[in-house]
Amino acid sequence: MKILIAFVFIILIIALVGTLMVTRKTDEKYSETTKKNTTNLTFIYVAVIFLSIIALGVYISFFA
Repeated sequence: MKILIAFVFIILIIALVGTLMVTRKTDEKYSETTKKNTTNLTFIYVAVIFLSIIALGVYISFFA
């Protein structure tokens, strides 16, 4: 179980780093759109992390 949790966190970190690397390469005219997209992606990551922690807690309390 610990290996699977570690694997999920590794994938999460890789996805976050990849997203941030892609958003650094912007054109001058699209800077506002990129900023908005980065903000939206940040909110998505925060929500997914929060919900994943809740789901993990529910799983541990009911099934472990």
